[in-house]
Amino acid sequence: MRVVGVGNRWRSDDGIGPAVAARLRELAPDLDVVVREGEPVALLDALEGAGAAVVVDAVSSGGAPGTVHRLDATTEPLPRELFARSTHHLGLADAVELGRALDRLPARLVVVGIEGASWDAGDELSPEVAAALEPAAAAVLEEVARCTSAR
Repeated sequence: MRVVGVGNRWRSDDGIGPAVAARLRELAPDLDVVVREGEPVALLDALEGAGAAVVVDAVSSGGAPGTVHRLDATTEPLPRELFARSTHHLGLADAVELGRALDRLPARLVVVGIEGASWDAGDELSPEVAAALEPAAAAVLEEVARCTSAR
């Protein structure tokens, strides 16, 4: 089981993935947690060898900032429009579909997306997204428990 926090810490709310990853390292030090900026090949490399993975990233659906979404990418494509505000070269949805085409995805892949408010330059999360840090970390830990208990 691997958790991948995706994002750019220097682009405001795009830094929520790495922030959740850092919190998970505190809460569950034995959990396999890595951080990637979102470059597709680096993301696929981070997923390699994992039987199951949770990816944490900022999303933009027009919902309330700080809303935590759960998306199962195991068999269905991710909605590209959720990742349209991404600061990554290709969005997460594109990277996942590339991985699917190359047969490089884990058997189970879930995305925990946190609705962002700002992608401006800066190293601080917006207040709404910062408030979602603990609920997002809890959602990841619940997913990890689901994946590991299903073995």
